[in-house]
Amino acid sequence: MVSRRLFTQSATGAAAGMILTACGPKRLYEAPKDQLKARIAEMEHKYKEQLGKDIEVSGAGPLPGVHFAYALDISRCIGCRRCVYACVDENNQSRDPQIHWIRVFEMEKEKGVDFSHADPYYHPAEVPEEGHFYIPVGCQQCENPPCTKVCPTGATWAEKDGIVVIDYDWCIGCRYCMAACPYGARHFNWTQPTIPENEINPNTHYLGNRPRPKGVVEKCTFCIQRSRAGRYPACVEVCPVGARKFGNILDADSEIRYIIEHKRVLVLKEELNTLPRFFYFYAT
Repeated sequence: MVSRRLFTQSATGAAAGMILTACGPKRLYEAPKDQLKARIAEMEHKYKEQLGKDIEVSGAGPLPGVHFAYALDISRCIGCRRCVYACVDENNQSRDPQIHWIRVFEMEKEKGVDFSHADPYYHPAEVPEEGHFYIPVGCQQCENPPCTKVCPTGATWAEKDGIVVIDYDWCIGCRYCMAACPYGARHFNWTQPTIPENEINPNTHYLGNRPRPKGVVEKCTFCIQRSRAGRYPACVEVCPVGARKFGNILDADSEIRYIIEHKRVLVLKEELNTLPRFFYFYAT
């Protein structure tokens, strides 16, 4: 049996030629900028050879004075699943087999919020279905994330802007993080992800939607390639009823801050003390 210490030493030794030399965010942000730039250029070249398409990989770090949070209006969501497929398109999720970072649960109004009787596979002729409401669930971007504590290689951590990320180059596919996540928000690539060439999004981030290999875990990153460039996540933009809200919780004048301070707000599995940065609320 290989001890954790021996494994970590071996992994570090094997990666000695790479720019990533410690654990977690230090691997990315404390590397010399010229080496980071060279590593990203090498990665873009590899993707072009593999995919036959120019792929831009951003290494943009957290913005100062920004702490992202998300809110979803349960009273407005109609269960159309446009958010699910906008997320798939934006974040280069596998089409075959399908991977969805967002799941939408249909619930009966008479029973209220009850995941034990929720249906993620609903398929009525039209939505919203009479007598039902909908709760989309993805990564909750926890302030106290249990997933990051169990990773034996330090491949996942919480960024300063509140986004919990994964470094795919250091993920060994042990799936401990999946077992630790109480929200079922992490997904494993059992096979090589398949995306038609004409559907690949070339605008990517090192810690987000860049192409992933077989054998690694992936999850929502608040569309890090967009949010750190001052844009809304794809799911926010595509929602036809404006049920999704996103912004900087440190900004006292932001919409997200107003919602948290003035609306009926709840978080999933509050008793676990994970401190989600994904809030649910009722606007009406």
